Amino acid sequence: MGTDTLRSPAADEAAERRREQRGWYFYDWACSVYSTSVLTVFLGPYLTSVAKSAADPDGFVHPLGIPIRAGSFFAYTVSASVIVSILVMPLAGAAADRTGRKKPLLALAAYVGATATTGLFFLDGDRYLLGGFLLIVANSSVAVSMVVYNSYLPQIAPPEERDAVSSRGWAFGYAAGSLVLVLNLILFTAHDSFGLSESMAVRICLASAGIWWGAFTLVPLKRLRDRGRTTSEAPTAQGWRQLAATVRDMRGKPLTLSFLFAYLIYNDGIQTVISQASVYGSEELGLSQSTLITAVLMVQVLAVAGALGMGRLARTYGAKRTILGSLIAWTVTLGAGYFLPAGAPVWFFVLAAGIGLVLGGSQALSRSLFSHLVPPGKEAEYFSAYEMSDRGMSWLGPLLFGVTYQLTGSYRDAIISLVVFFVVGFVLLARVPVARAISDAGNPLPERI
Repeated sequence: MGTDTLRSPAADEAAERRREQRGWYFYDWACSVYSTSVLTVFLGPYLTSVAKSAADPDGFVHPLGIPIRAGSFFAYTVSASVIVSILVMPLAGAAADRTGRKKPLLALAAYVGATATTGLFFLDGDRYLLGGFLLIVANSSVAVSMVVYNSYLPQIAPPEERDAVSSRGWAFGYAAGSLVLVLNLILFTAHDSFGLSESMAVRICLASAGIWWGAFTLVPLKRLRDRGRTTSEAPTAQGWRQLAATVRDMRGKPLTLSFLFAYLIYNDGIQTVISQASVYGSEELGLSQSTLITAVLMVQVLAVAGALGMGRLARTYGAKRTILGSLIAWTVTLGAGYFLPAGAPVWFFVLAAGIGLVLGGSQALSRSLFSHLVPPGKEAEYFSAYEMSDRGMSWLGPLLFGVTYQLTGSYRDAIISLVVFFVVGFVLLARVPVARAISDAGNPLPERI
């Protein structure tokens, strides 16, 4: 008797699930390079320098006739990209749930974002408006794609596997970010050997992230499966109506809504630190681009270990307690960042190490914890609201950062203002009875939560 005849349907189903999970990991591998190389490392300082070259003698640029300090332009643009995301993400969530055609939606968002990112190659001189436009397109595209991507998690992993699967996804993303940053570091530090100017080297690094994003998106598009409609209603473009219906449905599940609100607050702080750290390092601390790349590379490497390590801690202490511990670490690390001396890369590396150890785990466990709070059959719909909290509602932090700098001219004041997000987020999350929230959502209670 052959081995194929001995395999049970359960074994076949498990094998197919593992195959799909491996494909799912690769979208983190594909798009995380945008978050690391573009948003975290290169684009902030480079777009700021482009804006400064276009500034008037007082240091202001005037998009749409509005006077903006050139040093605040990047932060404001990140906020604007989030507002655009808010407008389009509900459409993606509604279409994914009502049509069941998640893969075409994932492909559309991914390739629009990858194209915009590749287009950053043409950002030079004083073309700061081009950079702002492409950032808005790319950042809103990655947010939309993550709505669809995250909505696969409850379908490809049973409750007892989700913490591990979500953490592995984040680990894949940080591993890809580390690999590409090594290549970026080689190109940037040796750009003269390649006959390139520093500006050209940065532009190549920016564009290569878009090419990487587009190329590796082919893997999840091949492995993931569409499962058909999750509702009997016809497809509709009325995404805002769907979002309103989702919010009304969440009002019937107030504990899910409470978790989402807590996540909205503390994740706003996380996303702002990610996007503004390189600006803080270059403009306030006077660190070189090579130092910043090395520091972010350290964050990527440690984030892989942090995501996997915190996943293991969650199996012992529960996801909620582990996330709360990470928020304490975020608060301490950010407070220490305020006192970093200028021109001292060693202490910046210490700060980067602290961020790396908590970054991946706090995000991965938040995603897996939320997946337990989603009613069955409404994954994309609820993850649309989640993604609005993840990337879509993370506009207040960059806005606060930009306004603080605009008013004070100090990036130290801007960075310390973000502590409030972690303190308030901790208090709100601590008050959520997670076990009851899972039961209220109609899901089985994991052994440890």
